[in-house]
Amino acid sequence: MTDHGTTAAPAAPPATHLIEVTFKGNRREFFTWSFPDPPALHAHVIVDADRGEDLGVVNATGELAAIRKAGTTHGKASPDQLRPALRAATAEDIAKGALLRSDEDNVRRRAIEKVRAQALEMKVSDTEWQWDRKKLTIYFTAEKRVDFRQLVRQLEGLFGTRVQMWHIGVRDEAKRLDGIGRCARQFCSASWLPELRPVKSSVAKDQRLSTLNPSQISGSCGRLMCCLRYEHEFYVKQRKRFPKEGKIVVTLAGEEKIVSNDIFREQVTLRGATGEVRVVPLAQLNHELGGEPVAAASDLATSDDASEFEDEATTENYAVEPPRGAETRTYPDASRKPESRKPESRKPESRKPEAMSAPQPQVSQQPQERQAPQSPQSPQPAPPAQQQGGEVGEGGGRRRRRRGRRGGRRGREGGGAGGTPSGPGGAPEGPPDAPPAPPAPPAGS
Repeated sequence: MTDHGTTAAPAAPPATHLIEVTFKGNRREFFTWSFPDPPALHAHVIVDADRGEDLGVVNATGELAAIRKAGTTHGKASPDQLRPALRAATAEDIAKGALLRSDEDNVRRRAIEKVRAQALEMKVSDTEWQWDRKKLTIYFTAEKRVDFRQLVRQLEGLFGTRVQMWHIGVRDEAKRLDGIGRCARQFCSASWLPELRPVKSSVAKDQRLSTLNPSQISGSCGRLMCCLRYEHEFYVKQRKRFPKEGKIVVTLAGEEKIVSNDIFREQVTLRGATGEVRVVPLAQLNHELGGEPVAAASDLATSDDASEFEDEATTENYAVEPPRGAETRTYPDASRKPESRKPESRKPESRKPEAMSAPQPQVSQQPQERQAPQSPQSPQPAPPAQQQGGEVGEGGGRRRRRRGRRGGRRGREGGGAGGTPSGPGGAPEGPPDAPPAPPAPPAGS
């Protein structure tokens, strides 16, 4: 007999669990599980998919599923209202799914034939049936935009279901098809990598990997390997602690050049001015740059000294070639040569009066040098001993030269009055500035 004064407590709503389900081609999605106990890992379940039902495998549940939903690309892209997982799969459901997997190879070959018939620039990578055959997804790669509307109509008429074309990249293609990398292990993108991020060539350069042959640092997809990003942060941090290769630094042994850095053993290779090479730890080099000798191993610098070296390296601008002071110390004879030349270059202080008076006759001779090239046939200037004819002689000489030019050939050959006497070669024998009287006799022909 029940007590009418008391009411029964309402039943508690079933607990909702978050699960991650994996489908063909490492495609993963998140669903809700509305049953009291969460499903076991790697168990097959039937979930509510796009326009129907689909078969998948449980990949993560509970707290691990929540972490993956917050840290993976497909988890962040999932909608706020997740679709539910309907039930656990039976043996018949699993057998039906296996039959669909075997039929997908035939579907892919027939899809490739349709693509080739239409001459479309695309590559069909994979096909996937939905468990209830209400949707067929075709994954393809293409470098350019492809108009596949006619292809979709032909495939829907061929298979009698809804066809969805899905464009993926080459990294996603490697993730779907899976395989073994050059490390003899499964592709990281297909096994555990939560996000496919692009890898730049600068990552390989920071790790001192050669980019001349891209095939050595590329994966099966033809792109740079995803594992190059794993240690990139370590390389960047370690390079900041070491001096730049090729720089000249002043240590306790003198000026030395940084040849190479070993970031794993934390050693630096130095070469001195004499060609001697030595390898020292990075901590010892930091002390030598600071001028503090190393007393014991316990006194070596720690990782905090790297910041001191960075400040010192950025403030001092060392030249690539040794400075002039280093050349003087390395080659003592080079410092003596400039000293022997200094007295010669600074000696002509007593010659200053002569240097001041020397340009005066050059100024008076400038008009005579400019008057000489007035005519191409004018005679050469006479020596200084013959130029003492005074003003009358200079004027008379100039008048005779002008008469000779006006007289033409008669004045040169016959040597008539007013003409200039000439010799066998046609050149004047007497001085051009001779006095006008008495006239010089003509030379014999």
